[in-house]
Amino acid sequence: MSPWVLVVLAGLMETGWALGLKYSDGFTRFWPSVITIGGALASFWLLSAAMRDLPVGTAYAVWVGIGAVGTAIAAVIFLGEPMNALRVAGIVLIVAGIAALKFA
Repeated sequence: MSPWVLVVLAGLMETGWALGLKYSDGFTRFWPSVITIGGALASFWLLSAAMRDLPVGTAYAVWVGIGAVGTAIAAVIFLGEPMNALRVAGIVLIVAGIAALKFA
């Protein structure tokens, strides 16, 4: 599998476990906690597999960027967080940074 596919999957898993932190209620709810920990482990494993072939700085930055953008969007959709022009601008800037790192 392409290392970039692994980074994207790892970033999506990061989004999942970041949301899981909210649903786990400080790791006081069993199943959301189990899912969160499993998602984090899967995300780290996928990222580490991708880093076999990608520079660590680029892979890590793209992983964090995908997780940050995914989490910000998911929080608006699932948690009712507000969407405003400044939030959209921040997301656009993160995506631009990810693209720059990918093609650098």
